Amino acid sequence: MMVIAIVVLGGGYLFYGRYLEKKWGIDPNAKTPAYELEDGVDYVPADTNIVFGHQFASIAGAGPINGPIQAAIFGWLPVLLWILIGGVFFGAVQDFASMYASVKNKGRTIGYIIEEYIGKLGKKLFLLFCWLFCILVVAAFADVVAGTFNGFVADDAGVVSKVAANGAVATTSMLFIVEAVALGCILKYAKLNKWVNTAIAIVMLVVAVALGLYFPMYLTRETWHILIFIYILIASVAPVTMLLQPRDYLNSYLLIFMIAAAIVGVFVANPSCNLKAFTSFNVDGSYMFPILFVTIACGAVSGFHSLVSSGTASKQIKSEKNMLPVSYGAMIMESMLAVIALIAVASFADGEAAAQGLTTQPQIFAGAIANFLEVIGLPHSLVFTLINLAVSAFALTSLDSVARVGRLSFQEFFIDDDTDMDNLPLYKKVATNKYFSTVITLVLAYLLAKVGYAEIWPLFGSANQLLSVLALIACAVFLKKTKRQGAMLWIPMVFMMAVTFTALGMTICKLGGQFMTTGLSLGNTLQLIFAVLLLILGVIVAIQGIKKLTEKKETQIDKVEDTTILE
Repeated sequence: MMVIAIVVLGGGYLFYGRYLEKKWGIDPNAKTPAYELEDGVDYVPADTNIVFGHQFASIAGAGPINGPIQAAIFGWLPVLLWILIGGVFFGAVQDFASMYASVKNKGRTIGYIIEEYIGKLGKKLFLLFCWLFCILVVAAFADVVAGTFNGFVADDAGVVSKVAANGAVATTSMLFIVEAVALGCILKYAKLNKWVNTAIAIVMLVVAVALGLYFPMYLTRETWHILIFIYILIASVAPVTMLLQPRDYLNSYLLIFMIAAAIVGVFVANPSCNLKAFTSFNVDGSYMFPILFVTIACGAVSGFHSLVSSGTASKQIKSEKNMLPVSYGAMIMESMLAVIALIAVASFADGEAAAQGLTTQPQIFAGAIANFLEVIGLPHSLVFTLINLAVSAFALTSLDSVARVGRLSFQEFFIDDDTDMDNLPLYKKVATNKYFSTVITLVLAYLLAKVGYAEIWPLFGSANQLLSVLALIACAVFLKKTKRQGAMLWIPMVFMMAVTFTALGMTICKLGGQFMTTGLSLGNTLQLIFAVLLLILGVIVAIQGIKKLTEKKETQIDKVEDTTILE
């Protein structure tokens, strides 16, 4: 499975990625938005390895680990096929297209691209969709992080004990934030060689891990919920050079080391595959279509990636030639992580993980990698702690990136290209204030986080994949309008449309049925409202985009007739 993944994903980058680059056209001499609109806050030119670190760390949160492990109920074969086919031909294409369209449009988000090539109404609805989606992501990932930081656990008898691994992860993650600010100052003011910066980042990483192992921090899950949201509030309004760029740069090395160690572990340990190739199309009421394709989101195709590609990373690209490795390359790396997650869960016999106390997806992943590396003499407890650290660090990384995107979406909803920024009405001044837009986004996310990520995940997956449909439509319209080939986006777009509309419809029926019979909690009521709104907004934007894609080219005769009628 690992060899097949390396060959397919590597081949996809070398051949299909470069094919897309040639078809769309890359101008290495063009002035990118990072230079053209440099402002020191969002538009900041950065080296390829730094932008790659930001892109990879932002998109590779808990998704590529949680998704494949949950979807393994259908067997390893459909999961592996979807990760490889989806990664090469769906996800990586969407990420590259989104970044390409953004860089060619002054680093603007997919929302602005929809306004430019589809219309203002489409943009407004899309931005509202993005904002609701970002609230879901923050809620789901904040609960995942709070769970991995939780320093206490109660057994069946109610006896509470400390969890050293979680405490170590919490301390190291907090140190990462402090070190990121220091690294940001070094990157901005010292102007050192990139290899020197890399060496400094790795030393900081090792120091943080060591201190975390020796000085674990024990706080409750509820306390961590509050602290995490305070951190997100600060991080999502701070300049990218202060925290986002350097923190993602630090974390990307941690994740790359983790992936490399896991690959070595698989080849050295050569674990048995204890998972059936295929189980059934219907497992305990979950149908493989569409559940498989919305559960494995980030490992195959994820609409959230288009927001990162066009919302933050495109504003940091130094040269157009850097787009392929940063966007397509980061997605291929994430698909590899998803394959490792599949191998991890497949290595356990039925009931073995639960017997070892591994109950959550990150714990199952960490436990398997620790088992693999124990073969070459590495301490099981140390590896288990380090892998848990990596998973939680990247969920935390995704949090402030998506909160920033949510804040920008909310602000952009009230602004058009022709808006007079100096004479805004009072309500628009309030709504476009970065602090107000961040707070309202995080308050709603906090309420949803109380539901728990396991309950939110199906709706998050459906909304995430529908967002990928809208991003693919927007990019396809952009390519058509600019006379570039966009046919490679059509099959992913149509397939994901069928998946997401089916999945959202099923979610609405399930929550609606519960609401009518037993009633719903505040969090689940919010989920039902979000599901209905997301489906309506998605359908309207999709119809508008498809109309633009399928409309005939206006001929010169049509133009003359139109002019005559107007006269």
